[in-house]
Amino acid sequence: MTSLEGRLTRLRAVEPADAELLYTWENDPAVWAVSGTTEPFSREQIKRFISRQLEGGDLLRTGQLRLMIEVPEPAGAAETEAAETEAEPGMTDEAKAANPNRTVRIFRTVGTLDLFEYDPLHGRAGLGILIYDRDDRGQGYAADAVETLCRYARERLRIHQLWCNVGAENEASLHLFRSLGFREVGTKRDWLWTPGGYRDEVLLQKILK
Repeated sequence: MTSLEGRLTRLRAVEPADAELLYTWENDPAVWAVSGTTEPFSREQIKRFISRQLEGGDLLRTGQLRLMIEVPEPAGAAETEAAETEAEPGMTDEAKAANPNRTVRIFRTVGTLDLFEYDPLHGRAGLGILIYDRDDRGQGYAADAVETLCRYARERLRIHQLWCNVGAENEASLHLFRSLGFREVGTKRDWLWTPGGYRDEVLLQKILK
């Protein structure tokens, strides 16, 4: 799998070049409240995680799949060769020369999507999403990425349902999943410890039809 296209975003596999970005995101304490992280990750741990993903078949082997969320940016007048290579992987110099006026799409990584606890017997998996930068939130990226992921899960992975856990006070995430057809099926009382005390967690579920 290379990438999955949505209206606003595309999803792609994790690459070695993502290591430093993931290291920054995973070690941000502001993210720990929703990721359940309790201790920092080393760069070596991040690299090993990416290596396992690159081996392929990770969803079946470990029950987990991470996808990177990208959004297109307008191509500038002086795009670098590195940017062109990232935007159009595998394009030869001959192909570039044959079409000098082509439009090069440059993508910026804004977040991650995770499938976890994949159960092939019952056809279900958990879903988690992160749009890291606050300026990128509220732009429709999360909704588009989840919709794209739902299509991929139904049509290619043959997953019957997705579920997610959301803190009861996380109104933005609750609104996102409700708007995408996820239904609340239960509340776990005092499930999450926070510095301000224990908080409830809501379980949402979507049957993929």
